[in-house]
Amino acid sequence: MKQYKTLFLACCLASSASGVWAQSADYGKKVTLSGSVQSDMLIPTTSKQDDGSNEDFRTNTYVEANVMNKYVDAGLRFSYLDHPLPGFEKDFKGWGVPFFYVKGKIKNAELTLGHYYEQFGSGFILRTYEERSLGIDNSLFGARLVVKPFNGVQIKAVTGKQRRYWSLNKAWMTGADMELNLNEWSKAMQESGTYVTLGASWINKHESAGYEEVFVDATHKLNFPDYVNAYDFRVNFQKGGFNVLAEYAGKTQDPSFDNGYTYRKGYVAMLSTSYSQKGMSLLLQAKRSDNFAFRSRRSMTGTSSFLNPLPAFTESHTYALPAIYPYATNPTGEWAYQAQFGYKFKRHTTFGGRYGTSMKVNFSHVHGIDRNPHLLNGTFTKGSDGYGSSFWRWGDQTYYQDLNVQIEKRITKGFKLTAMYMNQFYNKTVVEGKGGMIHSDIFIADGLFTLSPKMSLRAEAQYLSTKYDEGDWLFGLLELSIAPNWMITLSDMYNSGSTKSHYYQTFVTYNRGSHRVQLGWGRTRAGYNCSGGVCRYVPESKGFTVSYNYNF
Repeated sequence: MKQYKTLFLACCLASSASGVWAQSADYGKKVTLSGSVQSDMLIPTTSKQDDGSNEDFRTNTYVEANVMNKYVDAGLRFSYLDHPLPGFEKDFKGWGVPFFYVKGKIKNAELTLGHYYEQFGSGFILRTYEERSLGIDNSLFGARLVVKPFNGVQIKAVTGKQRRYWSLNKAWMTGADMELNLNEWSKAMQESGTYVTLGASWINKHESAGYEEVFVDATHKLNFPDYVNAYDFRVNFQKGGFNVLAEYAGKTQDPSFDNGYTYRKGYVAMLSTSYSQKGMSLLLQAKRSDNFAFRSRRSMTGTSSFLNPLPAFTESHTYALPAIYPYATNPTGEWAYQAQFGYKFKRHTTFGGRYGTSMKVNFSHVHGIDRNPHLLNGTFTKGSDGYGSSFWRWGDQTYYQDLNVQIEKRITKGFKLTAMYMNQFYNKTVVEGKGGMIHSDIFIADGLFTLSPKMSLRAEAQYLSTKYDEGDWLFGLLELSIAPNWMITLSDMYNSGSTKSHYYQTFVTYNRGSHRVQLGWGRTRAGYNCSGGVCRYVPESKGFTVSYNYNF
């Protein structure tokens, strides 16, 4: 914590000094203050909770403040997580100021000292971000420089250590990224509406071999590399509604807990194409990853210390029952495909009707990669190169598959209906460790009734049919909105299969200006909460909830 306090004082001094300097400039006098408060609270109504806790009050609370003028941007975040909500890793617990920074801006350059987030390309070798629902904040602590020396050229340079909850991992990260916008140099490309972007990135992880020791047997210790390098190349072409992105990333030997301490190199390749015009859109994507878990600490497990949480090539579902079996990207290797087609039937046509009809079809498939294990005396051994893999050949397992069709249609002026069907295959063994392949069919009807200019009622009916796992599920929801301030929500998720359990919830939400308060009571089902291809397990909970949000 000493280094945190030292840099925090330095940031404050730098901010004060720069503020005095900026006052001499006409455009630097205007200072703005902004920030936010977010507090999510749980008052359990059971003495012994499913995660083993017996606390009678739990909360995740964050307070942010930011001061900015033309030349300087400084901010900090206070977090109170000493009694966190259920489902977070034990090291998540604590309180203090884990995030602070000062940023200086002048002409075509920007320098950040302290904590910062960064993403190179699609994030294959570097993607740091905050996702509070998952307990993720994998920011870097150090320095970040962004320079635009010429028109169409942007260069980034980063260095620092990665945050892991209330401490920093020992490994030192250094990297750079360059993007060239070729269309900025060609008048012909600009006139034709053609855009071409080339990008290249590099990250070096310096993690001393002496930080940790792993033994193959009683007398043989693994010799870890002190340096691991990762690189990324990409090209993006766009003309009119047509867009193509091709990207490839590689990584040198990086033995870790994730890959069984093998010395195989890793890579990920992606091709994404899309086309859109008025009333129609098409997306086609394919990705192959192989041994591409990349952490700033080689022995770490769980959700922390990832430098590159790989994005998912599956649709993120917001309805309750499709989200029961969410997919988390498998960083050890997968083939992933996604296709999506959207179309809007015009008004006064056969399918469009009086108000028009929107349709969306999405298909996702994730498969294992081919693996030929390299065994010693018939067994897997730490310290080997692990396995061989043919690029185009699939493995023997499907990890996930999802085909869903969604139709949105306004029936009358005061009633809009959304209907959805989803066919899903979920390999619970691969994602969660056990459970086998689960095949389900999901049906959803979502109706929005406009009762008056200030009042609307939304109703959901969902049904999940499966003969696997816990069997069938039913879900119903009523949501009354009274503009501009109130919303009342009632819902129940019921397992009509093996458990016969109800998971009922009720919420009252009040909005006024920048303030939002939500009071709730109910029971939540145990399961996985996912976002962006990353998941965390959330145990069952029951009790009263209070949420408060304020932005200033």
